[in-house]
Amino acid sequence: MDTIHFTKMQGCGNDFIILEYSEYKKSRMFMADLARKLCDRHFGAGADGLIIPDNKTQSEADIGWYFYNSDGSTAQMCGNGMRCFAKYLYDKKNIEKNEFTVQTGAGIITPRILSYGDVSVKMSIPVLEPEHIPFGGEKSLNCSIELKETVFTGNAISMGNPHFVIFTDENTMDMAKKYGAEIEAHPLFPEKTNVEFVRIISKNEIDLSVWERGCGITLACGTGACASVVAGILNNLTESNVSVNLPGGAVTIEWQGSEGDTNYPVFLTGPANYTFEGDFVL
Repeated sequence: MDTIHFTKMQGCGNDFIILEYSEYKKSRMFMADLARKLCDRHFGAGADGLIIPDNKTQSEADIGWYFYNSDGSTAQMCGNGMRCFAKYLYDKKNIEKNEFTVQTGAGIITPRILSYGDVSVKMSIPVLEPEHIPFGGEKSLNCSIELKETVFTGNAISMGNPHFVIFTDENTMDMAKKYGAEIEAHPLFPEKTNVEFVRIISKNEIDLSVWERGCGITLACGTGACASVVAGILNNLTESNVSVNLPGGAVTIEWQGSEGDTNYPVFLTGPANYTFEGDFVL
């Protein structure tokens, strides 16, 4: 009986299967097909995404990764996945240092294992130019998109992957469930988009619910938290250090950028925890 060994991890409830490349080769499947199979919550191990280390990356980074959403699509970057990936590599001695670089579709990302177990990730610089998000609108901030039922004003931002951040006083989860899928596939986003619904609590705290591209409703989204705080700062709604409350837990986002100077990376800090290890029967 052929099996592959995997590790299941989660960051604020955003869960991932991590699979060594040697184990992946045993499957004799395309990565996208294996992602759909393993991430299925009824017939697989169940997860929002699949991560496979790439030890042969040709970049200047210490290591790379292959990242797939549960529907088999790829994502340029995932903040919660990166925290789990970094902790896994460090604990398994794949990487000997507590701060290192990872090649992703969003460029080189730098995670750091903190002394108390959380992981801080130096994310990319936010992208606001519509053509690079990519977004079909004329501007990225305070722009409107039309749905069948309503018109939303939001902020299109890329954190290596596209996001549309909407500020609301209503229940953020209800909004995500009702409108997330339609906004994700809106024609103004040629590569689809993640959708964030944000309620401002104070200058240093927000509530956030996310409809994640390729996954649907998730308990957390690291890049979504980053994009939401960047949008909050640029709209003068939050300060530079913000606690983001997600359905699965809280993360901290720091960004020193401003409307006049956005050329700063975003820092994401939060937990990364093991769920279980197992053997999947092929």
